[in-house]
Amino acid sequence: MTARSSAITAAEVSAYADEQIKQASAELWPGGAVRLGQHTPSVTAYVRRLTVDGRPLYAKLSLLGMSLASVLRGTAGDWAQVRAAQAAYRGSPGALLEREARGLAILPGAGARACPVAGLQGGVLFTEPVTGPTLADLLAKDPHQAGELMTRTVIELAGLQQSAVARAVDEVAITERGIGSTFDRKFNGISGPTYLRKAGQAGEVLGSVVLRLRRLRPAPAAGHRPVVYGDLKPDHVVFPDGADGRPVFLDPGLSRGRPQTDAAKLISRTVLNLIASSPDLVAADTTATGIEEFADALTADLSADERAEWLRHLVVLWLMDTTNILSTYLTCPPDLPLAENAGKLTARAETVCGLLEITTAGLVAGTDPRAVWRLALADVVKAANR
Repeated sequence: MTARSSAITAAEVSAYADEQIKQASAELWPGGAVRLGQHTPSVTAYVRRLTVDGRPLYAKLSLLGMSLASVLRGTAGDWAQVRAAQAAYRGSPGALLEREARGLAILPGAGARACPVAGLQGGVLFTEPVTGPTLADLLAKDPHQAGELMTRTVIELAGLQQSAVARAVDEVAITERGIGSTFDRKFNGISGPTYLRKAGQAGEVLGSVVLRLRRLRPAPAAGHRPVVYGDLKPDHVVFPDGADGRPVFLDPGLSRGRPQTDAAKLISRTVLNLIASSPDLVAADTTATGIEEFADALTADLSADERAEWLRHLVVLWLMDTTNILSTYLTCPPDLPLAENAGKLTARAETVCGLLEITTAGLVAGTDPRAVWRLALADVVKAANR
């Protein structure tokens, strides 16, 4: 990587993105009064609140379909190269946000509620805000609901398996947000070691974890693969009518994947939220129990052997996702704004790495996956209280 290619700043990206948002707004709503609001920190896309003639909206801009962290690190070249490539990318068929917009349109046909799309122009996706607590908010407020709410969230997406819906998803699949594809991009044999060196002291432990996860990763699934939401995070599930109402889904990454994919990401991010918040022992233990109930509900119809294999794949995908996002936070350029939660996790990186290390070691040693699963949840409680 050249010195010039690493010189992209967050300020340059922010100024460029704001101009793109203003231009796209003017094209969609000519003559409208556009006021930019608060920026929402993200390591993936540039997101900002705005109003158009008083109408509240969110605007999202994706640079080349890559994460902002990668762009700032110079992965796509210097700033002039990125802007030139973006000018071509933003209007190209199949660009990331075009597929996301189409994915949001698919969800109602699957019987799920999705945030409304207000427009897509010039590579900028505009959506209407959805007010109400997120799944993350509800779990933090009352961990006794964890098992029920996580299970209901996944059940709400059951309609994605309808044949017509699945065919529509295949046309707009967002494969680049998958846990496995993200893991492969980050930790390939060429740039992976260099990338992990940027993670500081945690990089050595993560390097060992990555090697184990490569060994543990299941072979590509043969035959039918279900449709998965693909980016099912607690912050992407909003309950406008409270915990008793139906959720609304944000930021889909619809594609095909393993049956454990959505549960793995939901568990991974719930656990990270738990560790970042440092709850008391009762809250941590209650959340872990809810996660176990969630997995029990998803495997209720499986035989003992099938459940063991299902849990093995679940844990591997969970740990891969955690490794993906923790390494992103640890290697972020210092001027890229991070969400508060991300800052707390980087401060507790040693604790998260310890959880990754001990759980991958158990799997590599051939321990029964059901035992590994139970021990991992017990270690989650310890990690949250450390």
